Amino acid sequence: MNAENPLIPKFRSSLYSRTTITELMIPSYANFGGKIHGGILLSLIDKVAYACASKHAGAYCVTVSVDTVDFLQPVEVGELVSLKASVNYVGNTSLVVGIKVIAENVKDGLVKHTNTSYVTMVAKGDNDKPQRVPGLILESKTEVRRFAEAIKRKELKFSHKAEMDEARSELDTTSALDMLQNERCEIRMKDEH
Repeated sequence: MNAENPLIPKFRSSLYSRTTITELMIPSYANFGGKIHGGILLSLIDKVAYACASKHAGAYCVTVSVDTVDFLQPVEVGELVSLKASVNYVGNTSLVVGIKVIAENVKDGLVKHTNTSYVTMVAKGDNDKPQRVPGLILESKTEVRRFAEAIKRKELKFSHKAEMDEARSELDTTSALDMLQNERCEIRMKDEH
């Protein structure tokens, strides 16, 4: 058991906290193009990530980052959208929740994979400080792969941030202007004093 809370075990399986939320897509969710607005899907992704992470952690969890949201296909009004979430990785106080979004046309039964997302959550204790989360029991090759992929995504995210910080520090106006020569922009700078 967990020293901070004896009711929370040291390890949990992803099956324990696997969560699915299903919602009917109604006309008020549509954008001007008649498809479901991306913001609606992002809100549902955040909601299912919270439910999944909080269940695994046994604590309130907050969103730290949404690492990837790939919109693969549009979602139509009238479709049933199901968001399937599972804990793919745990650190000390953080969890990565993988989310697969599918949309089902209830008339013809056609099911399509519309989104994939990875959301990093942090567990908070009663004192509003980060709280240790149970480790993850990996029970299949898929779960081992997902855990390892999350580690790799984390490494790539930090290396990309370091590269971007370095590039930003080396970028001056002259080199930026040279870089923009063949881009689709028009430069109308005024002298800054």
